[in-house]
Amino acid sequence: MRMESQGSDAESSRPGLELRLLGPLKLLRAGVAVQLPPSRKVRAVLAYLALASRPIPRERLCSLLWQVPDDPRGELRWCLSKLRSLVDEPGRRRIMACDDGIALDLEGCDVDVLRLLAAAESGFERLGDTDLLTLAAAAEHEFLEGTELAESIEFEHWVAGRRSEFRSLEIAVVAETARRAPKGTAAGWAAAGRWIGLAPFDIGAHARFLAELYDRRLIDDCTRHLERTARSFTADGIDFGPIAAAWKELRKTPATVAAEAAGPEAAEPSEQRRVSVAIMPLQETSADGIGPSDLGNALTHDVISRLARLRGLFVIARGSVFALAQEQLGYREIGERLGVRYVVTGLLERHEGTTTAVIEVVEAATAHIVWTDRFEASSLDRLAVLDEIGDGIVSAIASEIESAERNRAILRPPESLDAWEAYHRGLWHMYRFTAAENEHAAALFRRSAQLDPTFSRAQAGLSFTHWQRAFQRWGERDDEARRAIEAAEQSLLIDEQNPAAHWSMGRALWLVDDQAGAIGALERSVALSPNFALGHYALAFVHCLAGDPETAISASDHSRLLSPHDPLLFGILGTRAMALVRLGAFAEAAQWSVKAAARPNAHVHILAIAAHCLALAGRMDEARSHVVRIQSLNPGYRLDDFLKTFRFETDTEMRYRKAAAAIGLAP
Repeated sequence: MRMESQGSDAESSRPGLELRLLGPLKLLRAGVAVQLPPSRKVRAVLAYLALASRPIPRERLCSLLWQVPDDPRGELRWCLSKLRSLVDEPGRRRIMACDDGIALDLEGCDVDVLRLLAAAESGFERLGDTDLLTLAAAAEHEFLEGTELAESIEFEHWVAGRRSEFRSLEIAVVAETARRAPKGTAAGWAAAGRWIGLAPFDIGAHARFLAELYDRRLIDDCTRHLERTARSFTADGIDFGPIAAAWKELRKTPATVAAEAAGPEAAEPSEQRRVSVAIMPLQETSADGIGPSDLGNALTHDVISRLARLRGLFVIARGSVFALAQEQLGYREIGERLGVRYVVTGLLERHEGTTTAVIEVVEAATAHIVWTDRFEASSLDRLAVLDEIGDGIVSAIASEIESAERNRAILRPPESLDAWEAYHRGLWHMYRFTAAENEHAAALFRRSAQLDPTFSRAQAGLSFTHWQRAFQRWGERDDEARRAIEAAEQSLLIDEQNPAAHWSMGRALWLVDDQAGAIGALERSVALSPNFALGHYALAFVHCLAGDPETAISASDHSRLLSPHDPLLFGILGTRAMALVRLGAFAEAAQWSVKAAARPNAHVHILAIAAHCLALAGRMDEARSHVVRIQSLNPGYRLDDFLKTFRFETDTEMRYRKAAAAIGLAP
């Protein structure tokens, strides 16, 4: 069957009242969202009644949602009055109060979870294609997302149980979707990836995923997947034999050419996953003119090798670019011959003890210069030049191409994005550093991972969004930390040689106070790629709080050297300031903290670092001006928010307490 949406008269048959419990709770009347009260308990009562099969005693609702209120029945009455104004209709009361308790009349209403439960009871295999895809899309969202009541333990247990139930139903829906979707299509690839992501120990999921890889003739990817899965299954005491048998059976069938079968939608994941770049041999000016040189060739080889280790770019091998350089082709011709999106060229000049390199990144198809910059080394020695400017060239090329890809993705229609583009559009939103933009980023990273389940960086990006929710206190810290670790684990499972995967794991482990594990993972990330600026920054962050402050300063400086215009530069500067506080260098800490707070997108915690450092340095007027900025962003922000976020050691915490008391941030 074909997995595509079909036209329907859904609009004309839309029920009057719709309740959406998968994802953030929504109530719609005639297709228009109804504004809900801000009270989470009103929403909790609505959700609980919607799933109740019989009237709920008032005492049960009171004990479920109110621990020790002054008047539980009064608060319940208030909640019910709010709900009546939302769901009751002329001539019809949907909130029913009787001797047995409270009930919600949902006759004629559409409730997504009830539709999911009904379909599960009758069998998902009996659904039509359109209904199945609709359920699969709805089931992707978490039950009652954002409706947490930490003070109501019983309700939280009920929500957790329901989430587990609906997650198992999501797996069943996705499995049926994957079974129906033809191999070699975009729909088949996405469904197989989603299935295995939800059920990493499901034999059927692995068999379906391998079928997609094999159908695209990605035999090396099949082999790597089998090796990773065998290790994972063995570690958990699960029999790997059925997957090996499925692979053996799969090898007996001929693979089809996916591109011919599915058209342009079914681009291979490897094409979607990395953008391609050719580093052309650097030329050198001399008295004889411009041409190749030993230094230019060595620096070209060094840049190619270092860029390839970042794993985010598909870098054309040295032999190909050197051979093509002899033909003296234009950018468009190079792009066509090598199949690359970007071409890097450069010119070296040595004069009176200084070596200068001017580097350009050009979009091959348009010959448009994406970026150009100048690098200098105060030496004529070849090895010294490689050390002094090689790092900067590599990091700048990677950073500028990634920035160009983010900007390119943000201009594309959202529905047309492939895995690579969805990932980079997610980065664009992620670097806005607001709760809403963070959610946009998470959704795009999830989409990227679904489109290409072998894309490790998409999972690393998703881990970062959960880290942000925990760190910025946009979500429950422990829950978001767990999710950050899970996504990082998935990133490592896909590609354990990817520095971004270890970076995401290191940050996630810091959230759960695993200092040694965090440092180990981050050191592994920079060992895999010494030019990975974010890895050095994350090391600085962990060390500045409870590790070695001198190491933190060194790592911060190196990160800034590698990526002087990094979107996270405010954090790089802020970590240096916090390390200096631990060393008692308050005046210097204040200087760096002010630079951090002045950077674009500096969030409230960065402003708090500046306010405290300025106070410690005795610059009270400036400190209080930063407090004003903090209060404008978050009126309730206090010292406790700052301390719970960073978790300093006791002696450092006492310094910040003293500073907070002086500028009015203490409780």
